[in-house]
Amino acid sequence: MPAYRFEALQADGQTRKGTLEADSARSARSQLRAQGLVPLDVGLLGTAEQADQPALPWWQRPLGPTRKAFSSSQRAVWTRQLAELVGSGLTVERALAALTDESEHERQRHLLAAIRAEVNAGSSLGRALDRFPHEFPAIDRAVIAAGEQSGQLGQVLSHLADDLEARQVLRSKLVGAALYPAIVTLVAMAIVVFLLSSVVPQVAGVFAGSNRPLPLLTSALLAVSAAVRQWGAWMLLLTLACTMGLRIALRQEALRLRWDAAWLRLPIIGRLARGYNAARFASTLAMLSAAGVPILKALQAAADTLSNEALRADALEALVQVREGAPLALALSRRERFPGLLAMFARLGEQSGQLPLMLQRAAQQLANEVQRRAMALATVLEPLLIVAMGALVMVIVLAVLMPIMEMNQWVR
Repeated sequence: MPAYRFEALQADGQTRKGTLEADSARSARSQLRAQGLVPLDVGLLGTAEQADQPALPWWQRPLGPTRKAFSSSQRAVWTRQLAELVGSGLTVERALAALTDESEHERQRHLLAAIRAEVNAGSSLGRALDRFPHEFPAIDRAVIAAGEQSGQLGQVLSHLADDLEARQVLRSKLVGAALYPAIVTLVAMAIVVFLLSSVVPQVAGVFAGSNRPLPLLTSALLAVSAAVRQWGAWMLLLTLACTMGLRIALRQEALRLRWDAAWLRLPIIGRLARGYNAARFASTLAMLSAAGVPILKALQAAADTLSNEALRADALEALVQVREGAPLALALSRRERFPGLLAMFARLGEQSGQLPLMLQRAAQQLANEVQRRAMALATVLEPLLIVAMGALVMVIVLAVLMPIMEMNQWVR
């Protein structure tokens, strides 16, 4: 039975919004009238197009990507709640009904009502989620479908929730480690630009009438200040244009591949990128293989989670070798960009028959290593940035004070 969203007028004049299930829009209006409501708007929720795209002409749609009903953190919470409800013995339909009623966001209620309608119509949860690829990644849908086929949906949902929560924790820690250095850098740049564009020109006016030569440091600072005041806006526009041009150029597959490969060769950042992507790859592969997904399909899905094109190309090459009969550990060991730890744990998993467990342990160790290195890098960068900021301000102050001290000596 399809689901409909409605907007109706109550007896007290207040507007009420919600969802209900009915055979047709006419039947939905009849149900609203039977409840003493005056239907104002009734719309179908049973199609992915209506859930994912706004019902507006293209010239009236907002710029940028379509806003999702679930953010990454909200999807992790929803998966955890669904896992607990299904694990406690509720059917998928009743669990979806409970989550729909408890949802505080209208877009989420509409989405869950549409999914519940698909399940009520006889579709499995995995096929129902397939109708909303904009909201649920292919990995989530593949894991849930495998859990339904194996009859262990509650356990598979719990593993999926664990994986989503672990990714959120790692991402938040990496963002937190980079946040303070980024703020210090922006503040330092703002202070330096302010001093060069406002303070230094005023000081220069004091010595404009003097016929004595200015110190070399002061002359250099005045030249930099003049360049900033005259060409600062153009420099900013040029920087923005170069940034946008680079982003457009990186849409070309060949250039993006070379760029990502060069990024991985950087001394510190490259190692962090390798570890983060390898941890995500191993975690996804472990989760899919534990759910019973065939290894080739699991490798393809895990490769799609990699944000680095060079590592994704290596993963796809490993997939080709596994399809030809090579062990997973051997295929990964031939890819130099993947950490050797991943191939070692894959070999141990294949030898012991516990590949999902070993891959999960590899993912955990890689994630811990990335977190440790990121925190160490942030710890080192914080004092260095503060010292660099102090040195820049000191140079500006010295450039201003040196001609004043020379003038005092000349007066004496």
